[in-house]
Amino acid sequence: MNDPKLSASTRKLLQNIATASAIFATVLCVLIIVNFIQIKRSDPLNSPALKALVDRVQSNPEDEALRQEIRELDLLARKAFFTNQWQVRMGGYLLFFSLLVVVICLKTAELMQKTLPDVPTEEKTDFWHTRKINRIWVAYTGISIVVISLLLVFLTHRELGKNLVVASEAIKVRPDASGSEINAENVQPSGVLNTGTPPDSLTTDTAGGTNATLGISKVALEGYPTAQEIAANFPSFRGPGGFGMAWQKNIPTSWNGKSGKNIKWKTEIPLPGYNSPIIWNDRIYLSGASATKREIYCFDLNSGTMIWRKIAEKIPGSPGQEPKVISETGFCAPTMTTDGRRVYALFANGDLLALDLEGNLIWSKNLGVPQNHYGHSSSLIMYHDLLIIQYDQRGSGSVMALSGKTGEQAWQTSRSVKISWASPVIVNTGKRTELILAAEPIVASYNPASGKELWRMDCIAGEVGPSVAYADGVVYAVNDFSKLSAIAIGETPRLLWEESDWLSDIPSPLATEKYLFLVTSYGAVVCYDAKNGTKYWEQEYEAPVFASPMLVEGNVFLLDKKGVMHIFKADQNYSVISESPLGEGSSCTPAFADGKIIIRGDKNLYCIGR
Repeated sequence: MNDPKLSASTRKLLQNIATASAIFATVLCVLIIVNFIQIKRSDPLNSPALKALVDRVQSNPEDEALRQEIRELDLLARKAFFTNQWQVRMGGYLLFFSLLVVVICLKTAELMQKTLPDVPTEEKTDFWHTRKINRIWVAYTGISIVVISLLLVFLTHRELGKNLVVASEAIKVRPDASGSEINAENVQPSGVLNTGTPPDSLTTDTAGGTNATLGISKVALEGYPTAQEIAANFPSFRGPGGFGMAWQKNIPTSWNGKSGKNIKWKTEIPLPGYNSPIIWNDRIYLSGASATKREIYCFDLNSGTMIWRKIAEKIPGSPGQEPKVISETGFCAPTMTTDGRRVYALFANGDLLALDLEGNLIWSKNLGVPQNHYGHSSSLIMYHDLLIIQYDQRGSGSVMALSGKTGEQAWQTSRSVKISWASPVIVNTGKRTELILAAEPIVASYNPASGKELWRMDCIAGEVGPSVAYADGVVYAVNDFSKLSAIAIGETPRLLWEESDWLSDIPSPLATEKYLFLVTSYGAVVCYDAKNGTKYWEQEYEAPVFASPMLVEGNVFLLDKKGVMHIFKADQNYSVISESPLGEGSSCTPAFADGKIIIRGDKNLYCIGR
């Protein structure tokens, strides 16, 4: 039997808890309303002090101390913004849970109350009826206050975000080498350096001091491409060798997708995908996929006309069910590759295909569904007649090479690493050709002809997304929540320098002999001295960045997620050339042909040309 005294004390406790929670909720409502009024009356992100400093620097652009003071005030304002945003969000959560406690406690106490049925008199009926009406009005009033408070939480959170964008625009100061402010719309392309034709070894010195090699023999092997053919095309993710450089000429530096300026053509892509386009001669190749369909496309470089379209189906060993992927990765994140004789495509379910340049199937197989909680995204690359695949996944990391002609395995090397989304890079160090991969906990080098490990260094952690950069005998590896490491390679690699202030989780870094350019996914770019890690400059853009930077004709091309291409000189001073909008968003790294840039937007494929 239940003890009446115990039940009464429990009910009393529940009622007290409900009362305390109701008082707490009332205080929160008042604070939320007051906070909203305060933010509407005074915007901390657009403070008069900050605006006054901006006005002063406009009249005295060479005052570096004044610029530093603006940066420090801006940093404090941003910290205040994120703190306020967190407080508003937590206030909403606390209000919701305190009301939930009130409802649960009162309802539980009511269910514990045992009452006898009562037949009230006429006078009692009027009393209880009046009391019921009063309770309803009190409840409605409380609910209205709560709803208004929760609405203000949403509006305050939104207002803060809007104010941050406005404030960022108000205080943005972008000096050129002389210290004067730059208006990107008025900058005319100038000083574009001709890097010259790459020599036989494809060692090229650009304006940024690039010294990069591809590791491909000058002599064609059994009909496979020479170094000159590879340099003249764009056969893989981030160009020849996969380290972010292209040798094409007469690249446009200004366009506008909305007005059509310098847009040679625009073609809709049937299925979505985050892989970047590749180019061989006058044809463009890329893939698209959904949960139920996988396709490979070939477009004409000069007109944008789709030449052929191949459905990936009836693949031996292909699983009946698609793997789980996230929206940022999708079902065909790996960029294709080509040796100029065939094109190769890999999909999220492990399906791998080789087609001839007319779209006819040469061979296909399934590599096994990648055990990858985000979805597989490591891109393909060729070495001579071998297709190189980095297949680091949960519990069974490996790198392998397949015959381009037959699909038969040439070699496979197991790797004691965690899942990686980075792509392989092939370089010639001057002494040998190396295949370089990054995955926690190592950056490692392999002989691309045999798969034999050449060296390794423990220097990276986390879920690695960016591929490595390379220039002048130094490999640069980075990952978010880890560090940036510069490794001088050789028989025994050594660490040159490390940095942990600016890190990337998606875009890959870009290196030259003199400079290292690091891009973060939230839209910041940092330039370092490549040899000692000294920071030269930093620049922040409004939009996030998923694409990797590319170096062409001494300029860095960086595409943000809104589709704006930021073009600046590869130099120790930030010198913007132009900022050209595509007209739609993009997460893909651009490809280059002579006089043209090929960009995959969210829905369309674009050709930019003068």
